[in-house]
Amino acid sequence: MSAPWLDVLDDTIRACTAHHRPDLAQRLREQRAGRLGPGLRVLVVGESRQGKSQLVNALVNAPVCAVGDDVTTTVPTFVKHADTPSAALVRTSADAPTERIPVPIDAVAGEVSTPHAGELVRAEVGIPRALLTSGLVLIDTPGVGVPRPAHTAATFAALLQADAVLMVSDATAELSGSELDLLKRVMTSCPNVVVVLTKIDITTGWRHVLERNRGHLARAGVTARLVPVSSALRLRAAKTGDQALNAESGFPELLECVQRDIVAAADVLTSRVVAVSAGSAIRQLVAPVREEVEARGARGAEEAVAALNEAQRRIDELRRRSARWQTVLADEMADLVSDVEFDLRDRTRRILREVDKTFETADPARGWEAFEEWLEANLTEAAAANFAWLLDRAQWVAEKVAKSFPVHRDDLLPESVFPDDVLERVSKPDRPRIEKFGVAQKLFTGLRGSYGGVLMFGLVTSLAGMPLINAVSLGAGALFGGKAVYDESDQRLKRRQAAAKAAAQRHVDDFFLRFGKDCRDAARQVQRSLRDHFGTLAEELQETLLESARGARRAVQADTAERERRAHEARQELDRLVALYRRVQALAGTPAPLGISA
Repeated sequence: MSAPWLDVLDDTIRACTAHHRPDLAQRLREQRAGRLGPGLRVLVVGESRQGKSQLVNALVNAPVCAVGDDVTTTVPTFVKHADTPSAALVRTSADAPTERIPVPIDAVAGEVSTPHAGELVRAEVGIPRALLTSGLVLIDTPGVGVPRPAHTAATFAALLQADAVLMVSDATAELSGSELDLLKRVMTSCPNVVVVLTKIDITTGWRHVLERNRGHLARAGVTARLVPVSSALRLRAAKTGDQALNAESGFPELLECVQRDIVAAADVLTSRVVAVSAGSAIRQLVAPVREEVEARGARGAEEAVAALNEAQRRIDELRRRSARWQTVLADEMADLVSDVEFDLRDRTRRILREVDKTFETADPARGWEAFEEWLEANLTEAAAANFAWLLDRAQWVAEKVAKSFPVHRDDLLPESVFPDDVLERVSKPDRPRIEKFGVAQKLFTGLRGSYGGVLMFGLVTSLAGMPLINAVSLGAGALFGGKAVYDESDQRLKRRQAAAKAAAQRHVDDFFLRFGKDCRDAARQVQRSLRDHFGTLAEELQETLLESARGARRAVQADTAERERRAHEARQELDRLVALYRRVQALAGTPAPLGISA
């Protein structure tokens, strides 16, 4: 006999096909194939720099995932059981089918942390571990919210095939609003979630953070277990064989949770995941059927015509607003790019004015190192303020575009479309050439200047019968020589100041060009993400309204007997969907009504 969840899933796929929703049917078929495949897939997700990869390494006690402050995972890494250690990269392209390329296991970390042109789909690592012998597959995913949207898309694509999820958040801060939104979004696809609080070894107040996070989860209505761990302590305990340190790391509790609540409850987890996916599909099928029932239940053509007119009006309103939101998005993003570029130029010009004022009196030869630090700090501050303003404006644009839609939905505003900080460390300016004015040069300049004084005053005093070289001519020569040395020193100082100003100008111009391009690229990324999000939203709304309009149109075209017959069929179909929905909710063990009666 087949599993109950499989029968429910097959019936839901058939219902989607019968109701002309091939998109929903295809999504459920892909999930069906994944559920029938070998292995129990546990997805490790979270925002960037939360310790996801290190958590996987600590669970299997092996460095299979890339870790480091300057390392970013770009594709999922599948860690599963194998009798001997092995690894492979799964690639695909438009010209070739999917292929597996065996690689050394120690090369996987470098491959998954290197940017690719989209051809690398995932990495697979097989190692002999008791934790994985039951078929458990740990999947390390790219951080949600990284600058490249493709990485976030890869994470949510893997989420569709997950049996359970380990949501990672470090103990240095409480759960943020974006993390709670991510957790809710994860639970709409996979309700089997364990929240793992990492890095408790570097946070003295992690217990306070743990309690605060429990409060956040309770207020958000999220029923997920919260487990505090330290991957660093776990790896150190595994290396030294220290059982007390291993207990302090919190991993025994996490491993017990994985074994008891995930591995031992695989069928229950699968049923809950299928219940969520199938329930979501059925709710989308019910809306047009319910509208058709109401339209067919009208006692005359007048009501059917009114329903058709209303559906057509809603479609026209959606189309009109669709054209408006695209115009609003294009105009606002163009204004945003212009304002951000002007703000950056204004900030850099203020810095240059301060540079000019500084080198009116300062000597670059004596204070260049301090000036370098000052310039680097001011450029970094200007870039950070400029980029923060860009993100604030982008959020405001998203909210303004969302107001153009004629409906209110929880997913009107997009999630995770805004890039992280694109600012890298500001480079140091090139040191200008400093002309040396040594003792020998000063002596030569003084002698050259003193020659005229000695000769001039020597000739004058010779008229009085004094020799050419006398005390007066020598004193005049010394005075003229000192004046020459002072003038030369002043000229060299001005040349050094001019060289320092020119070097600072070039450095600030290079910074403006480079960071300005990064900001424009970030703005274009935001625009594309918003365009794709709202475009998909508009298509879904239009498809739902078109289905409602088609139902109303069929009601108008049919006669009274046909309307009654089709109304009866629609009611029966609605009853079947309600019964199927109840079967779906029975799988999860927590029935949730559709909001209509059978």
